[in-house]
Amino acid sequence: MKNTEEEYLTSVKNALKMLKSFSMDEPKKSITDLATSLGLSKSTVSRTMATLASEGFVYKDPQTRKYRLGLSILSLSGIVNTNMDIHRESQPVLYKLVEKLDETAHISVLDNLDNIYLHKVECNHPVRVLTHIGKRNPPFCTSSGKVLLAHADPEIVNQVIEKGLKRFTKYTITNSDSLLHELKQIKENGYAFSMEEFNEGVNSVAAPVFDYRGKVIAAITIVGPKQRVSSHKIQKLAKQVIRAGLEISNRIGYINH
Repeated sequence: MKNTEEEYLTSVKNALKMLKSFSMDEPKKSITDLATSLGLSKSTVSRTMATLASEGFVYKDPQTRKYRLGLSILSLSGIVNTNMDIHRESQPVLYKLVEKLDETAHISVLDNLDNIYLHKVECNHPVRVLTHIGKRNPPFCTSSGKVLLAHADPEIVNQVIEKGLKRFTKYTITNSDSLLHELKQIKENGYAFSMEEFNEGVNSVAAPVFDYRGKVIAAITIVGPKQRVSSHKIQKLAKQVIRAGLEISNRIGYINH
């Protein structure tokens, strides 16, 4: 079992080395080129490159028989660049929102069925919530997560439900039909809220961030204690959060009609 695991890790390392060996100066490489530069056997390189090609990470030119990076790499780089754009362009908007509402603000995205935070700006008196950049939280009981689920493919929503709607507080939605109904309302209303659904005594309001295609790619959230982010303030706060979400969207190329 140990040998099998070690062999697997070695194969992964070799595959990464091969991908990283491509550059602007050397965009195309043959099996011999890769084997020589990396000190690997041609058979090892050939097998690994064939696997990478089957997943779209490299492409083999049928005439020259040389490899170049494939579209799967481009797709991944697009995701990274988009998230970097969101992080950069959201920063001034988050600071302005925090200054206006005096509550902590976040930017988050959906990743592997988790709500993950890309950026955070704290207010002068933040609520004690353990959130930080890179923190993963369940999407079904957080306002930002629910915004993202409301605009996600139904398959993603089903996967979240199948994973289990764990109860975190007495207010957590654990019924799938109730969740689906709320997600429909969120899409219609343009914002979501979480009233002590993840942390007792903590409420939040979130709105979507759109890319140039009009697709929701992130959520902007404000979070605070239930005394400050109270139920009778939700609609007023939501207007500010929606406006901030649209401002970020416009900064990354979205044109609202």
